[in-house]
Amino acid sequence: MAKKIIKKRKPSLKLERSLQNEGHLIIAGVDEAGRGAWAGPVVAAAVVLPFLNKYYDINDSKMLTENQRERIVKKIYEIAADIGVGIVENEELDSMGVGQATYLAMRRAVNNLSIKPMYILVDGFRVGFSGIPSRGILDGDKKSVSIAAASIVAKVSRDRIMRSIHEDDSKYGFDTNKGYGTAYHHAQMKKLGLNEWHRKSFKPVREVFVNKSSLKISSK
Repeated sequence: MAKKIIKKRKPSLKLERSLQNEGHLIIAGVDEAGRGAWAGPVVAAAVVLPFLNKYYDINDSKMLTENQRERIVKKIYEIAADIGVGIVENEELDSMGVGQATYLAMRRAVNNLSIKPMYILVDGFRVGFSGIPSRGILDGDKKSVSIAAASIVAKVSRDRIMRSIHEDDSKYGFDTNKGYGTAYHHAQMKKLGLNEWHRKSFKPVREVFVNKSSLKISSK
C-alpha cells in the first residue's frame, strides 16, 4: 500500500483577511518565546504586517532552523508596518509566575508598537489588551502569518539576549541551550549553583537553589 503523504500546514492570511473584511484594517500578531526556559527573560513580539500577496517563507519559528529564522527576521523587519518587543526579566517572572509574566510581555510588546492595532491575534489563549479587541488562536503560529512573524521576532530577539548573557557567563551553555533545561545545563547548575539569570520559581532550579542554599550564587 502506498504511504500517505501528509502535507505540513503552513500559516496563511485567512484570519487577517477575514478581520480586514470586517473593518479591522490594522492587525497585530502576538507570540512569545522562552516561557519554559530555566533561565533568562520571557520575550514577546507584536508584528503588524501590510497587505501581503506572498508570505516570504514566514512560518512557525519552531519549524525553522536558526539560520532560516535569522534570514526571515530580516525580511520581516523590512516589510512590517510596525514591530514591538516586550521583555519580562527572570526576577519579575519569579515574583508573578510564568503565566502572568507571559501576558505582561505580550502587553509590553503591543505597547511598544508605534501604530495602535485595531485587532490583535494571539498565539494560544486570549490576553486582554486595554481598549483593543483580541482573539486567542490555538496553534496560532501555524495558522496566522502575523502570529508566525511574531514568533520569529520573539525567538530571534530572545536567542540574541541569551547569547549576550553567555558572553558574560559561559558556564551554563546559554549560547546553545538558550536557558532551557538540557542535561548539561542541569549538571552545571548542580555543580556550580545558579547565576543571576536563573528562574528560582521553576522546580528544577528551585531544587538546586535549596540544596545549595549554603553556597553563594555563582558570579560572573
